[in-house]
Amino acid sequence: MIKAILVFNNHGKPRLSKFYQYFNEDMQQQIIKETFQLVSKREDNVCNFLEGGSLIGGSDYKLIYRHYATLYFVFCVDSSESELGILDLIQVFVETLDKCFENVCELDLIFHADAAHQVLDELVMGGMVLQTNMADILCRLQEQNKMQKSEAGISAAPARAVSAVKSMNLPQQLRDMKLPDLPQAIKDLKF
Repeated sequence: MIKAILVFNNHGKPRLSKFYQYFNEDMQQQIIKETFQLVSKREDNVCNFLEGGSLIGGSDYKLIYRHYATLYFVFCVDSSESELGILDLIQVFVETLDKCFENVCELDLIFHADAAHQVLDELVMGGMVLQTNMADILCRLQEQNKMQKSEAGISAAPARAVSAVKSMNLPQQLRDMKLPDLPQAIKDLKF
């Protein structure tokens, strides 16, 4: 099972983090700091697997990571996960982000954190891998974007309804009513 997914830059600043086991915020920050210290001192020509730090679970857990340009992508997993499978999952994650943002960079993760989390949620949920097919993931993301755009029209419906009511032939008192004042206005109405 995946315990946490961390993405941080070369200076240890977290750009995306998702914990699948509860840790309070201070502990999460310590885990990110310890993970960065463990991963950043390793040379590029060494293995991408190492034992988890003392805060994340010690020797029962592994840190599997890849370093791309200015970002480290780190998956904290238990011993039941395949190291090569997780490396492949990291590759799928990065390639999917790359397709979504057209050459993903650190700024994309900062300014479009919601989209990055959407991609991550299509890959992993509750610490379990859901999908590894990049085409299916991109298809789901496109469907979500279409749905969000169509809902934008629905969210404008209340404003259209208010303007329609105002244009109706109603007493001035009802047309001037503000929604937050509605309960008091109803009490004040005289029939």
